Amino acid sequence: MIKRRMVVLITCLMVFTVLSLAAQDVGKPKTFGIGVMFGEPTGIAAKLWLQERVSLDAAAAWSFVSGSFYVHGDIQWHMFDLISVETGRLPLFVGVGARIKMTPTTDVAIRFPVGLVYIFANVPIDIFLEVAPALVLVPETGFDLGGGIGVRFYPF
Repeated sequence: MIKRRMVVLITCLMVFTVLSLAAQDVGKPKTFGIGVMFGEPTGIAAKLWLQERVSLDAAAAWSFVSGSFYVHGDIQWHMFDLISVETGRLPLFVGVGARIKMTPTTDVAIRFPVGLVYIFANVPIDIFLEVAPALVLVPETGFDLGGGIGVRFYPF
């Protein structure tokens, strides 16, 4: 019971942190995006650009594999020079972050996402694909793999 309350508290803190950071950037173009992701897990995805090459990524989703509520938060670094496209931008990104799955037991892990994000030139939308290996720390040490595809709209 106490463990579940701690997980809910940490989840709320992550959500409020992302939302407060987004509120600070309302005047800047295309810095905060929100959308959906499909895969393992499936749910809501958000991204906040801190600098041209650095962003925060978060998701609240449902894992159909483990039947659990899932949240993650990452910092990501983008490499824009590796892949050239005619219009838009297609950076490779790598990151590190935390992941929590809530089932009858709570699973806490460190994520290492790697992926691609296509940023449209004239539309405030991106499409992303990621694979995220994870080192599970709680309830016992192990490895896990997640990933998916998604789209985000940038209203702010």
